[in-house]
Amino acid sequence: MNLSTSTTPRLPPLLRRLLRPLIDPYQRYRHAKVIHAVRVSVGLLATILLTTGIHLPHGEWASVTMLVVIGGLQHHGNIGKKAAERAIGTLVGAAIGLVLVVQQAWLGMPWLTYFAMAVICGFFSYHAIGKGGYTALLAAITVFIVAGHGDNPVTDGLWRGVDILIGIALALAFSFALPLYAAYSWRYNLADALRDCAAIYGRIIDGQPVTAEEHLKLMGRLNTVMVQLRSLMPSVSKEVKMSMTELDAIQRHLRTCVSTLEILGNTRPDASDSDAMAQLQSTLKAEHRLIGVQLIGMARALKSGATERLSRTMELPAVSLDAPIYNALDGYRLLTQQLATNIGEMRQRLARTAPRWNI
Repeated sequence: MNLSTSTTPRLPPLLRRLLRPLIDPYQRYRHAKVIHAVRVSVGLLATILLTTGIHLPHGEWASVTMLVVIGGLQHHGNIGKKAAERAIGTLVGAAIGLVLVVQQAWLGMPWLTYFAMAVICGFFSYHAIGKGGYTALLAAITVFIVAGHGDNPVTDGLWRGVDILIGIALALAFSFALPLYAAYSWRYNLADALRDCAAIYGRIIDGQPVTAEEHLKLMGRLNTVMVQLRSLMPSVSKEVKMSMTELDAIQRHLRTCVSTLEILGNTRPDASDSDAMAQLQSTLKAEHRLIGVQLIGMARALKSGATERLSRTMELPAVSLDAPIYNALDGYRLLTQQLATNIGEMRQRLARTAPRWNI
């Protein structure tokens, strides 16, 4: 269900226009940096007012924690995991820090405290490389926040641990205020990539040079977007409960589309050979239309949320990989048909998963 279409009709027109950057998914995606900055600012103000209002010692650590947890994370799918890692690392580090403070007060041997700190932080640094590295690193940092060099009072260590947990709780609370879903970035970037694919295909079938700056610019932008989409997939999977396998299949269709376009651009008959170009335009007229319609249709569905267009029945060309290839034109024709089939399969996959990503 599209949440924006279910809520906006209930608002008066004037208020809906004023709140459009906040309630419309595409507008929220466009203004994501501004929304994120305002949310962090308000969250920091809340931590300052809370810790100073009830006179918590070392309240600045709640604000520091707020920045650590959500300051650099604008996508909702990352915040919960990061907060959990922060909480675990904080609790482990605080417990070890308190033990170090107690043994320093009891034994009064600073050299033992320094040696123990060095060994413990070396252990955490060993585990900071690889899976769970963020938790290990935060645990090592928290040891020093709580214990200092072993000479901090026990009460100071306890208060600092409390402040950090308060900061985590407030960061989680503010992460639910106008959440910035990675799914928004994923679907709108994918829509832009599909439009670029349509533009590149249009240049190829019109005989425009594939070495032109505009063509190379489009291909470069597509390659950049594919990397961005790959980095968004783990967060999208958490947010919309889509498996990484399903998301990777969609990514694979896009990658196949881009690769095929590159090959088509390099195997296309010379634009000066008017007879060959005319023959291709005639024999592949249905494929040309089908590819353009599907690419633009998927882009519009992803951007507008009108996913019913994805479910429309389209007859895909029959492609046989065993078909004999006698010349370059036959190879070009087969690649074009494979491109149309691949795009059709991508559209069907997007249609099946639309109830999940269309939030």
